[in-house]
Amino acid sequence: MIIAHRGVHNNKEVVENSILAFKLAVEKDYAIEFDISITKDNKLVIFHDDNLKRICGVDKSINDITYEELKNLKLLNTDEHIPTFKELLKIVNGKVFLDIEIKTTKKRKKVVELVLKELENYKGNLSLKSFDPMIIRILKRKTRKYKIGLLVCNKNEKKIFDFFTNIGLVYLVKHDFLSIDSKMLTDKFYNKHKNKPMQVWRVSYKDREKYSKYNVTFIYDDLY
Repeated sequence: MIIAHRGVHNNKEVVENSILAFKLAVEKDYAIEFDISITKDNKLVIFHDDNLKRICGVDKSINDITYEELKNLKLLNTDEHIPTFKELLKIVNGKVFLDIEIKTTKKRKKVVELVLKELENYKGNLSLKSFDPMIIRILKRKTRKYKIGLLVCNKNEKKIFDFFTNIGLVYLVKHDFLSIDSKMLTDKFYNKHKNKPMQVWRVSYKDREKYSKYNVTFIYDDLY
């Protein structure tokens, strides 16, 4: 399975996590990885960063403003807007696999509740994941319908992850799979955690052969 990281984009003609990026992924029959954030008024939108500045030029946190304030913002120098979760589900309509990251938030129970509500009548295949162990715990309590993954990246998070792994606490999260930064994919890490499925992101499609010895799923950045 080829998974397109934030859709098929190059952040020039096509912006990450945009309607066009998702439509291109569906056209190419690629699975889609994307990020769900929650607004101040509890609307689910597709956006990666905590702050709007990089993509929309507005120095505000996405959790601190309403959807009414968001909906007219444009993505980079395009006419694309920030999609809602509902819009994405309608576009994809079960045609490709969805790999859904739920961004960390103080409103953990609310965001999980809203995500699962939106998925009630959705017929396609998908997985859910988060960097936030508490979101994973809530998901595991609320549903058994989907595979739930734990995201891990960078040195600090890896140190924390290794610490909790060594004393057995990481398994209390009860994740079904790991999703890791490609910088973490070493023989030592893989052999220690290959008892569960693993996906790897920050991977170039043209460099995929160098990881071929590992039985993992890749999330590609350069599919445009």
